[in-house]
Amino acid sequence: MVGFVFDFLFMKLNEKLIAVNLRKAGKSYNEIKRKVKVSKSTLTLWLRDIELTADQKNKLFVETRQINAYRLARINHQKKLKLTEGILKIAKDEAPRLINDRLFLSGLMLYWAEGDKSESREAVKFTNSDPVMIALAMKWFRNICMVPESKFRIALHIHSLFCRSDMEIYWSGITKIPLSRFHKTQIKPTSLKHRKNPLYNGTCAIVINDKNLFRRIKGWRLFCVENI
Repeated sequence: MVGFVFDFLFMKLNEKLIAVNLRKAGKSYNEIKRKVKVSKSTLTLWLRDIELTADQKNKLFVETRQINAYRLARINHQKKLKLTEGILKIAKDEAPRLINDRLFLSGLMLYWAEGDKSESREAVKFTNSDPVMIALAMKWFRNICMVPESKFRIALHIHSLFCRSDMEIYWSGITKIPLSRFHKTQIKPTSLKHRKNPLYNGTCAIVINDKNLFRRIKGWRLFCVENI
């Protein structure tokens, strides 16, 4: 029995020495606990008289902030995955009801071909120079996707050779979006020396900043891939 008590006390003393040396080296309590299997209250008792240097405190502060930022990023990522899975499921469930609607299917195929599908940005964006396609896309966004008017933004890209003062008004008429919701028109330089297409009105991009709509459209596309 005496031998057992002696071994236990020796083990605890050894653990305390390890903990003290680690703390003097500037290690955090969590790092020390991975090496010494004791409670945090025991560590607090053992290490309460050890004062860290200013450099050690600053290093621990930076490391703690980085760890917390990483944990928060993981939590947010998991929330995003869960939210995305839910929206994809809802979209797949509602697709059978919509699939026989010609506007739904034609708009979806149009977006599938010409729309932005970047998973990193998750931005809903449809770009084209054909006014008929832009008008159809706007009808699809309004009547099928039920996008509120306040969410629409228009971005124009125009080659300098074809630039005209009425182009924004032209696309406002096609999209039925007021000029106040147009981004600044981007004028692209061109190497052409003469006009080749007098009917050219630039490229129009319909922009909707709605990640949930992006995921919903993705769910519709996945349904079509799996069932058509």
